[in-house]
Amino acid sequence: MSSSRIKSAVIATLILINALFLTFIIIDAVADLRNESDAIENICAVLRKGGIEMDPDGVITGGAIRAMRTSRVLEAEEVIANAVLGPTVKTDQGVIYRYENTGRGSAEFASAGDFDIRLNEGVITNASGTLRTVEGLLADMRLEFAEMALTGDKESGTETVMVSGAHRGTRIFNCPIEFVFYGGSLQTVKGRFVAVIEPAEEGAEISQVNTALLGFLAEVRREERGDVVATRINSIEPGYRHRVVGSFGEGVLAPSWLISTDAGNYIIDDATWEIWLVS
Repeated sequence: MSSSRIKSAVIATLILINALFLTFIIIDAVADLRNESDAIENICAVLRKGGIEMDPDGVITGGAIRAMRTSRVLEAEEVIANAVLGPTVKTDQGVIYRYENTGRGSAEFASAGDFDIRLNEGVITNASGTLRTVEGLLADMRLEFAEMALTGDKESGTETVMVSGAHRGTRIFNCPIEFVFYGGSLQTVKGRFVAVIEPAEEGAEISQVNTALLGFLAEVRREERGDVVATRINSIEPGYRHRVVGSFGEGVLAPSWLISTDAGNYIIDDATWEIWLVS
């Protein structure tokens, strides 16, 4: 057999092996999706027996979300302040740092990551579009976000953009940022951000969605939690909840679930199963 025929046979064999390998991967993926779909249907049946209806189409399953450590970084705060106000003068007020530009406005940052920026009228306008203006500011502030929503309109004089903070594409449920425009001029920027995010020494990946829903059902049905009266779950989404654990801003991004119901939106901690009504 000539060398060219041998090469052709080897190539054909490799192509066949790769095709078979790809087929096995696809079959395995389809089986996983079918198992996941069956699990969601089963948990819907369990919830229904507990008096809660759920829309299966509103379920977003978990991924490789692990607990992360966070800490305060003054340089990052200064970047945010200067991105909005231009060059500023920093004043140390203990756990609060103040940044000021007398011609443009001022900003205050607390240890937990909460900040409040107030601008003079006409410093930043939304002439290029409100959402585009906010997107540009977020890029200059070096803040990652998952989504944004605009409310109000120019005719009423007030427009508000709510932004959901994120870490590597995953939402941080309790780290929103609010941009308020009045008369086309940016008035305030308020919110919370986290810096220096690194894996925690301990912490498993986020649970499966059915485990989270069972935990939520248990909380709903506990007599001492009479304030949780949901009868329908519209959606469930994995993400993070920021929790401060130190006096200088040390904290944790805890894997959590955001559950939207007919009684409001709840955050449930994936490790402790603590639950909070957020709206």
